[in-house]
Amino acid sequence: MIMSSRKFTAAVAAAVASMMLLAGCGSGSGTSSGSSAPKAAGTSVADTITAQVAYASRDFSPSTTSGALPMAGNWHVTEPLYALDYSTFKVFNALAKGEPEKVSDTEYVVTLRDGAKFSDGKDVTADDVVSSFKRTTAEGSLYISMLNFIDSVEAKGTNQVVFKLKKAFPLFKQRLALIQIVPSSMSDEELKNQPVGSGPWKYTSITDNQVKFEKNDLYNGQFPAQTKNMVWNVTVDDTARVTAMQGGKTDIMEMVPAKAFPTLESSGSELKTTQGFNLPFIMFNTKKAPFNDKRVRQAALYAIDTDQLIKNQMSGQAEAATSFLPENFPNYHKAKNVYTKKVDKAKSLLKEAGIDGPINFTLYTTDHSWITQLAPQIKNDLAEIGMNVDIQSMKSSALYPSITDKQDADYSMVLAPGDPSVFGNDPDLLMNWWYGDNAWTKTRTFWKDSEGYTKLHELMDKAIAASSDSERQDYWNQCFDLLSDEVPLYPLFHRKTTTAIKKGVFSQYEAIGATGINVVQAKLAK
Repeated sequence: MIMSSRKFTAAVAAAVASMMLLAGCGSGSGTSSGSSAPKAAGTSVADTITAQVAYASRDFSPSTTSGALPMAGNWHVTEPLYALDYSTFKVFNALAKGEPEKVSDTEYVVTLRDGAKFSDGKDVTADDVVSSFKRTTAEGSLYISMLNFIDSVEAKGTNQVVFKLKKAFPLFKQRLALIQIVPSSMSDEELKNQPVGSGPWKYTSITDNQVKFEKNDLYNGQFPAQTKNMVWNVTVDDTARVTAMQGGKTDIMEMVPAKAFPTLESSGSELKTTQGFNLPFIMFNTKKAPFNDKRVRQAALYAIDTDQLIKNQMSGQAEAATSFLPENFPNYHKAKNVYTKKVDKAKSLLKEAGIDGPINFTLYTTDHSWITQLAPQIKNDLAEIGMNVDIQSMKSSALYPSITDKQDADYSMVLAPGDPSVFGNDPDLLMNWWYGDNAWTKTRTFWKDSEGYTKLHELMDKAIAASSDSERQDYWNQCFDLLSDEVPLYPLFHRKTTTAIKKGVFSQYEAIGATGINVVQAKLAK
């Protein structure tokens, strides 16, 4: 669903998203805070890490979810063959024993870690990997377009898996981070409610208000859990989350609003800020007039004063989008079109498109507080060019199925958050999330099979097949230019993400720019 304190490497997030979604992150409410576990002397935790998390969701299925909360929770409970360090996006061995064995450019064999077990005591087998791949790429999955280079996955004995690819794919190893391995014996419904994995933690309880973890004593990987228990309090409201952190009973809090920086620093928190990929996007129904004309879509983006949104609503904690990628990503390229407020240009584009009167429609938004805070200014900005909107906000879980995800969808424009860097940070993955052969282009933007869509995927295919990094970058640059011209869905800015850490708790903790928190590689202070 990926920075100022770290450098990226060109590798494969999530997410997800909604992430999100993360790319469509889930939304909801929760007020539970604190922990009944005793604290040790000083400020270090005793046997429980307590966190305040900013997103809510009840779909925890590792094979299908794209919500920020379950994605982050599953990082601690389930394992892929190769996982990502989300502070650097480097890949490390998780369930894999070592590097993939290359048989040919289109065939690899991966061996499982010796003695790996799920937290329920069952051995992790090659069959579990095969079934997990099938779940992740089942019809309708949002993950399909990011894994469709894989032709087949087969078990070789009990501890080896054979991957056959449709074509040579230089990011094969990184992309395996998307496939979380779960027991083949579990049903999809069981995985949705409370998945079992082979990671350092296991779930003990998942409710609307709280997620509880316990150390997985059967885990034999390189990053064992640091405490016996972990509790994540689901606190969507910014004020409630800050209050809980300020009260001293919370060890870590995600998504610190800028206005709370002085309050938390003065009450004993260390703040870690990183530039990430997390963004608000404008999404258009490209089959509905007048937004079926890219010039009208461009006009809407030229009308919005993004710099003012960043200054006022984001307290400066973001960078205006000058491309699909933020400037600190290694594959960044300044796009052909950079959308700053240009009312005259916007009106000129509308005139070219034959628009000579007002355009009236509903601007739908998710109910995340930072998104709803952006909407009033966007409404006023659009009015300057004759786009008159009513604002309607709702949960992601209601907006997508009831407003956008149907063939006869009648909406015009959506404002929502997203962050597929929870899956990785390579451009091919990030573009495939929103512009791939999936629900985003089929039943949301309705951009699939358009001239722009076809051209984008021709360029993306050429990038993957490129014989050198520079040639690959050239094709990706052309992709970024094309997206800035077609704009079926496009970012307004990329957020900086601030995490609060209670002083004295961790001797090692690297914040991540993606949504969610990750303590897999953290170390407690002694």
